Amino acid sequence: MTAAISYELPSRLERPSAHSDESHAGTRPDLLTTFDTLGLAEPILKAIAADGYSTPTPIQGKVIPQLLSERDVIGIAQTGTGKTASFVLPLLHRIESEKSKPAPKHCNALILTPTRELAAQIVDNIRAYSKFTNISTTLVVGGVRPGAQIKALSGGVDIVVATPGRLLDHLGTGVINLSATKSIVVDEADQMLDLGFLPSIRKVMAKLPRTRLTALLSATMPGQIRKLADDFLDDPAEIKVAAVSKPIERITQSVRHIAKQDKRRVLADILSDKDVHRAVVFTRTKRGADNVCKHLIAAGINSAAIHGNKSQPQRERAMAGFRSGATTVLVATDIAARGIDIDDVSHVVNYELPNVPESYVHRIGRTARAGRTGTAISLCDHEEMPLLRDIEKLIGNQLPCGSEAKEMPSRHSRDAKPQPHAGKTAPSPAPRATNNETRKRPGHQHHKIDPAQSRDGLMRMLSNIGEFTQTAA
Repeated sequence: MTAAISYELPSRLERPSAHSDESHAGTRPDLLTTFDTLGLAEPILKAIAADGYSTPTPIQGKVIPQLLSERDVIGIAQTGTGKTASFVLPLLHRIESEKSKPAPKHCNALILTPTRELAAQIVDNIRAYSKFTNISTTLVVGGVRPGAQIKALSGGVDIVVATPGRLLDHLGTGVINLSATKSIVVDEADQMLDLGFLPSIRKVMAKLPRTRLTALLSATMPGQIRKLADDFLDDPAEIKVAAVSKPIERITQSVRHIAKQDKRRVLADILSDKDVHRAVVFTRTKRGADNVCKHLIAAGINSAAIHGNKSQPQRERAMAGFRSGATTVLVATDIAARGIDIDDVSHVVNYELPNVPESYVHRIGRTARAGRTGTAISLCDHEEMPLLRDIEKLIGNQLPCGSEAKEMPSRHSRDAKPQPHAGKTAPSPAPRATNNETRKRPGHQHHKIDPAQSRDGLMRMLSNIGEFTQTAA
């Protein structure tokens, strides 16, 4: 039986800022307001303070005590609310307190993620929060040669952060053994299960001891996914912060109804606006991401694509350029975008609507991070209307229309030269000719067509066609 602990609280950031809403800190007596009150080990608190954090977010304030008490957890919170720290900090505390070095080819804790980028960012967080300890961590992902991973795992590692595919490869070759692993976290749990990783997760779980600490954390957790998650957890505490699947209020959302063939042009127009400082563009397919990226580069917009077919070095270069500002637009597929955690993304554009409505929440969550506001624009063609209705049903709101298609120049008119009197209202087109009259044109005499003559001409034409056919035969 799942114990639900639901708190409908506004999101607050870990790091105090001018945009943070600190007025809620004292409104609930049960909300822990400082990291010092959580009971974390001193070296971890020192690292948190060194990074400028003092107040836990709602998801952190509720998940951390549950995991510290060694209770399984399902944590649901909006993207950008500090889910990563909510499980990383308790894992570090447990390892630091026990001081038990893992045996060769073993690990104390395992974190599973759907993408390489997200795994890499979690490793960065672990290293930041454990910098005053001797806790070790290793990244285990595909797209790179396995040699360095094999070497790191051979001596035993405290925390392994992995994607399922490469982890199963190492399990199959005996590079790693999970029989002594004490904790496992499945991050972005709904996406892991929903994208077909369930068989891989079951294989990994079968390698773990029955007595273990398990946590599933995500921005969304649909009912059918929760049922599957019940197979992995033992009497979990279900912690909800804010409404499930509701995008955060700091994002201005809109939809533009346009023809499919006009999407590339409209996308380039959107990204050329001076208010767009850094943007993520979403496509449904890898090929689509590459094609859109090529079009944007041709339009003079500095862009890079990231998806599963890119090698790990290519993905790392794309992310590094995006973080540094050398690349202003990142074109991504849904699964690759789970690792995009950059604070100053001003815009998200759904070039194509996602097939799974929950993915919309994850997509737009790439903006409005760290207390900022953001803009999410969806381009919807006629075939995508059912997908739009599914999204609006999920979020409980109808997306307002942005610039309508009629306000955008057509493909044939966008390159037309401006007319001398462009500011004046264009005259109405001349009415079509009726009653067998030809439209009057300059230099041509206006006349009527005799119906009898028309019939005779048609009969002669048909007769000629018949003679031609017989001759050809």
